[in-house]
Amino acid sequence: MPLTKLNFITGNKNKLAEVRAILGNVIEVDNQAVDVPEIQGTIEEIAKEKARRAAEAINGPALTEDTALEFDALKGLPGPYIKTFMESLGHEGLNKMLDGFEDRSAQAVCTFAFCRGPGEEPLIFQGRTAGTIVRPRGPTKFGWDPIFEYEGKTYAEMDKEAKNKISHRYKALVKLQQWLAEGQQ
Repeated sequence: MPLTKLNFITGNKNKLAEVRAILGNVIEVDNQAVDVPEIQGTIEEIAKEKARRAAEAINGPALTEDTALEFDALKGLPGPYIKTFMESLGHEGLNKMLDGFEDRSAQAVCTFAFCRGPGEEPLIFQGRTAGTIVRPRGPTKFGWDPIFEYEGKTYAEMDKEAKNKISHRYKALVKLQQWLAEGQQ
């Protein structure tokens, strides 16, 4: 049966706004904030488990999202633990982690996981954007956006429409849109 609505499980209003802006003309995006414990593991393992637990919590289909920021010089760290690193160190602290390295390249990774319901195997839709870690520039309203630079501008310096056309979240959502258009096979 074709999906007409996605239940996006997030308490982050910025993520919700971006998902609605990108998917809004394709499918209705509902929202529930459910506290789902996060496991340790790879980006994919964390995303799948989060979707499984969310589907169990709401007893129905659930879409979850996980964001990672991988520093190439640190072999992918902080990766899926970026939220904790960001809360503990802030923008300057994240920059200081790379001060001893010439390589400041990074990968912004967004992983959406969709679970049809309790007991079902989640599907993964992942997008990546390559960039560089820089000193903070632009508004500090959305996570690590002020330190992730793509083609000369940080995510924070970009207007929302421009960011929503190139971001890791956009790339993951394009894959989700393709799956929806193909009838969720």
